[in-house]
Amino acid sequence: MMLTGVWPDGLEPAFTAYEDALMADDTAALDALFAPGPETLRGDDTGLLRGHDRISAFRGGRGGVARRVITAVDVHQLAPDAALVVGESEFVGGGRGLQTQLWCRTEGRWRIRTAHVTGRPKAFDRSIWRVVGDPLVHGAADGPLAGVRVAVKDLFAVAGHVVGAGNPTWERSAPVSTRSASAVQVLLDAGAVVTGIARTDEFAYALAGRNAHFGSPPNGADPMRIGGGSTSGSASAVALGEADLGLGTDTAGSLRVPASYQGLWGLRTTHDAVPRDGVLPLAQSFDTVGWIARSSSVLAAAAAISLPGRCTAVDDEELLVSDALLAAVEPDTRAAFDAWLQRHGRAVRRIELPALDDLAETLRVVQAAEAWRNDGPWIAEHPGALGDDVAARFATAATITAAAEGAARVRLEELRTLVRDAIGGGVLCLPSVPGPAPLRTASGDAVLRTRAATLRMTAVAGVGGLPAVSAPLLTVDGAPVGVCLVGPAGSDRAIVELAETLL
Repeated sequence: MMLTGVWPDGLEPAFTAYEDALMADDTAALDALFAPGPETLRGDDTGLLRGHDRISAFRGGRGGVARRVITAVDVHQLAPDAALVVGESEFVGGGRGLQTQLWCRTEGRWRIRTAHVTGRPKAFDRSIWRVVGDPLVHGAADGPLAGVRVAVKDLFAVAGHVVGAGNPTWERSAPVSTRSASAVQVLLDAGAVVTGIARTDEFAYALAGRNAHFGSPPNGADPMRIGGGSTSGSASAVALGEADLGLGTDTAGSLRVPASYQGLWGLRTTHDAVPRDGVLPLAQSFDTVGWIARSSSVLAAAAAISLPGRCTAVDDEELLVSDALLAAVEPDTRAAFDAWLQRHGRAVRRIELPALDDLAETLRVVQAAEAWRNDGPWIAEHPGALGDDVAARFATAATITAAAEGAARVRLEELRTLVRDAIGGGVLCLPSVPGPAPLRTASGDAVLRTRAATLRMTAVAGVGGLPAVSAPLLTVDGAPVGVCLVGPAGSDRAIVELAETLL
């Protein structure tokens, strides 16, 4: 190792101890070598972590780092008890990295106060993308979406590629698509380009954005939190600026949830409004095509291209609010939403909806029955192919009896009528989700509880077959939370326009 500068007394063994602990993934030793308190910082290409506790939580869920060897160190003593250390490294698997650390000595011990890590360059982030190009597919030479980069969820057919569905076993035997899904082609014909095919939760049967095979795409708004799914890779690509528009699906919240978690615009369209040919189904009674974007203008442009023709008008003189939905959100989210409503000053009218548990359970049963009918035979032939979370969900789906499904379908029609009658020609307004995204270190049980709470809210539009837009209008605990507008069938473009007036 080449050394430039002089080590202050005691710093070299502390630096060596840090490297040894890093290679051993000794999180307790690493915690002890970072200065305690909220002012300690750690940054990398995904963002900045503030405070020892958040850094520790990130490290605990990271699962170690790639093996490396320090090749050169520059040491600059800034004060008797402060030194800047810049280390160059070579990774055993190839590539070079750089780390910059501010070490401070307190009570006779050297600890890291600030660190920035530059890892080896990635060809692309495999947690976000399955296939990526520059672009992967060219669009028309001009058009209303000229130059818009699209991240296509890995459920849509893209000519010349397979549909991977978020599962490597499925991907290996999937046929190559000979034509693109209509929802993809209409964007290409309007001048957009497909940057790549983005990851999805397995078979789109999740809302967390965690994939057991490929990892969790980062949350572009807060790297300490999960990004949400199942339109997970597309959302992260848009949030991180790697795409301008994400093409995805929403069955029970799979566009609205990641949009809310990452501070994006997301639109679930009216059921059956956008063709679903070439899209791998999860549950046809609820599956919809939609989009996610950083700006309302790009979202509106995609909707205008994909939903031509007459748009149902909405009564935008007042916003409809359900006390039951507001009681279902976390207290801080409720407070932020109430303050936003008051600040905006638009008239509000309370409405009664069917019981949220009834909505969520009816959706769950019908969705599960259809999901098992669609994917159950393949799953039964490939034991062990699914991650534990999704496998457990499909195992439950397999237990839905014909009688239970039949009863749920009858109730679904009743509830759909009740939801549509309650909303009428107005617009229901609610937080998109119960609260900010869970931390990446959240347990599986905690994420499942969040899923259950979320479905009680997202099921309103799902059961109603109604369009819903999530707009990034709230901040709770320093993280984004969307405001959702649910309108009458066919009002997709109108609710996006209304949401733009609420900024």
